[in-house]
Amino acid sequence: MRLPVTPISTVWRRIRDAVQRRYPRGRTIVAVDGLDGAGKSTFARGLVQVFAEDGVAAFQASIDGFHRPRVERYARGRRDPEGFYRDSYDYATFRRVLIDPFRDGAQTAGTTGFQLAAFDVVRDAPVESEWVSAPIDAVLIVDGIFLHRPELRDLWDWSLWLDVPVEIAYARMAERDGSDPDPDAAANARYRLGQQLYLGEASPRARATMVVDNSDAAHPVIVEGRA
Repeated sequence: MRLPVTPISTVWRRIRDAVQRRYPRGRTIVAVDGLDGAGKSTFARGLVQVFAEDGVAAFQASIDGFHRPRVERYARGRRDPEGFYRDSYDYATFRRVLIDPFRDGAQTAGTTGFQLAAFDVVRDAPVESEWVSAPIDAVLIVDGIFLHRPELRDLWDWSLWLDVPVEIAYARMAERDGSDPDPDAAANARYRLGQQLYLGEASPRARATMVVDNSDAAHPVIVEGRA
């Protein structure tokens, strides 16, 4: 089903067309990065829809489906920003069950299965393995935080940074999660300071293929791109 023409669907289609011009065939992986509250999952879901309306097999996965167990995430302490940045996700499993087999499918006539999630953070337990297959020509959209960190940035064929002022991001998280909307609140220190570590180490805005101002989620604006 084709999405109606709106400001946001127009931006999604511009991005889809740019990706397809560069990668018309084979397996393509697109990362959607940004602060917590930037609107990554919604944006990624829209990209999947516009790829699909163009007849492209498109899949969405979130890095949140690859959390590490709670005991590992909080090994440095429940309030430690370094732990939030360095210990939240199981990147080895992420590569082993999703990224590598998705890539391999381009050489195996689409017969290699991949797994879109491996861990349920709410239950603090692995999820039952559910292997997905795709045709040789397919797109995988991955959304989540920290996606331009040094050990991940070479995984992406195309990447987005959703630019959102921190005040708007925390207001969105407060509405979504019931958290404190003040970025400087003590309860937010682990996450705010962990994000600052990431921004300082990885420079995601500069590394992204394209930067999108998503301050108004209904009217995103492409503001910068290396495409």
